[in-house]
Amino acid sequence: MSQEKQATFNRRRFLKHTGQGAMLIPLLSVTGQSVWAAEKIKEDDPTAVALGYVHDATKVDLAKFPKRAGEEGAKQFCDNCSQYKATEDGWGTCAIFPNKLVAAKGWCNVWVPMA
Repeated sequence: MSQEKQATFNRRRFLKHTGQGAMLIPLLSVTGQSVWAAEKIKEDDPTAVALGYVHDATKVDLAKFPKRAGEEGAKQFCDNCSQYKATEDGWGTCAIFPNKLVAAKGWCNVWVPMA
C-alpha cells in the first residue's frame, strides 16, 4: 500500500510540474522570448536551395530566379518581406524557414511585399 501511495504522489507531482512548465511556453511567446534558440540557416539547406535563398540578395542567380531581376526585384530583401520578423544583428525569423534565422539582406523566391 505504501508503494501505491508513493506512485500516486509521484504521478501527481509529475502532472503538476508538467502543467506548470507547459504554461510557460505561451507566456514566453507573448513576451517575445524564444523557447528554442533558432540557428542561422545555411545556404545549402535543402529548403533554402529549393527556394533560392541566399544570405546576400545581390548574389541571386537572376537566370534561375527572374523575380529578383529588374528595378523592382532589386528592392526585394528579407527585411522588407511580410514573412520576416527582425530579431537582432541583421538576422530574423522567417515563416518559411521555421526555427531558423535568415539574413536581413538575404532573399528567397517566396519574397512577398509587406502589406
